[in-house]
Amino acid sequence: MDKLQMELWFTEKQTPDHGITSKVVRTLHHEETEYQTVDVIETRQFGNMLLLDGMVMTTDKDEFVYHEMIAHVAMNTHPEPKDVLVIGGGDGGAIREVLKYPTVETATLVEIDERVIEVAKTYFPSIAGALDDPRVRIRIEDGIRYVEKAENAYDVILVDSTEPIGPAVGLFKREFYERIFHALRRDGIMVAQTESPWFNRDLIARVYRDIADLFPIARLYTASVPTYPSGLWSFTLGSKVYDPLEVDEIKLHRPETKYYTPEIHKALFALPKYVAELTK
Repeated sequence: MDKLQMELWFTEKQTPDHGITSKVVRTLHHEETEYQTVDVIETRQFGNMLLLDGMVMTTDKDEFVYHEMIAHVAMNTHPEPKDVLVIGGGDGGAIREVLKYPTVETATLVEIDERVIEVAKTYFPSIAGALDDPRVRIRIEDGIRYVEKAENAYDVILVDSTEPIGPAVGLFKREFYERIFHALRRDGIMVAQTESPWFNRDLIARVYRDIADLFPIARLYTASVPTYPSGLWSFTLGSKVYDPLEVDEIKLHRPETKYYTPEIHKALFALPKYVAELTK
């Protein structure tokens, strides 16, 4: 008789009626922090996977898509980004991408949960390794309160938040985007991750409307992230001066990437009709 072999699977229920599942090799880390549950599991398909409150934040295999897409569109639209702020993003991936631009003098990471940073350094060194760069400044505090104290301080601000629950709820409100507007310099650009066009349509439409009311230029773009709900993910950009659709592709910086290229920069804004409807 064949031996009974037990398989372990992790499932994230992304809605009450839909989820994703991955075969688990082993659990690498588990803890309850002041703010959330932090887990790292090793999976067959995507390598190490970081979970916050049971939701997939990043994985070894597909992290490059999200981190490149939240960073490079804004960074390559601004002609000279020197001071950059990342709110959330304790895994360090957005910071890693920002630092690929030679004009960057400071890259500030504001993360409310210090343990996320420490766990990422241990289990995701290829993502978090850039946090040791001398240009990086790490602040352990609430991103909303941090932005309240900033005025005309940054060229680019990236809101690399978790889903809009718990401590991250305030990162999706109009008042927060108003604070970001004032924290940006006169030609500043912001980008926020804005969830799935399949499952978060109302949120995307509301956030886009709020950013479009505040910034002269607002653009929605998408990317394919396999481990995120529906696989299609949205980002919303607000700019005071520079339009990502008017950049000169020939002059764009060409960082070492796996997903983003100057050639697809403008194409990212060509939206399927059901997504474009969210900007009306």
